[in-house]
Amino acid sequence: MRHAVRSAVAALRGAEGADWDARAGSLEWSCWETVEHLADDLFAYAAQLGPEQPPSDTEVAFLWSPRRPGGPANVVFADRAAGAAGLAQVLETCGAMLAAMVRTTPATVRSHHVFGASDPEGFAAMGVVETLVHLHDVAQGLGARWEPDTGLCDRVLARLFPDAPADTDRWPTLLWATGRGDLPGHARRTAWRWYGAPRGAGGE
Repeated sequence: MRHAVRSAVAALRGAEGADWDARAGSLEWSCWETVEHLADDLFAYAAQLGPEQPPSDTEVAFLWSPRRPGGPANVVFADRAAGAAGLAQVLETCGAMLAAMVRTTPATVRSHHVFGASDPEGFAAMGVVETLVHLHDVAQGLGARWEPDTGLCDRVLARLFPDAPADTDRWPTLLWATGRGDLPGHARRTAWRWYGAPRGAGGE
């Protein structure tokens, strides 16, 4: 988790002078909004692991709301006056929160996710996927280069996408699994989900 976020933050800091209001890839959000959404995802996953008795059927009761119609509904927003450096810092901070919660939460803990209850390892994997694919979206909008670690892609594919082919290049396969790219020999996905169930409980 920390490695994925560090790589993402480095990429964002290398594009500070870019047009952050540009549309992020195929999303309806701007690059700035997409990074805020990513930071909010990491915050939300950390929050799900926070209560002494994590919720089994709902998200922790924060109020998520958009800043504009059609924008992402977040708890976390970055101060636009702080610029891209501030935005990257917000992402880094939320990533650190999730990494800390995963590290300190017992592996036996289960908490709600819309795709089914998961454990700390599963929430970490979700956070990594969110980071890798949303940086892809942002990089498209900013005209920046982004190609994450192959081993990291392989680990999250194995953990969250048991239906993905195992004999294809890992980064293109993760993009295909999340509906963002083509993969030779496989129909493009128009809908997708991951499987965050703990290992041994339908997660393998």
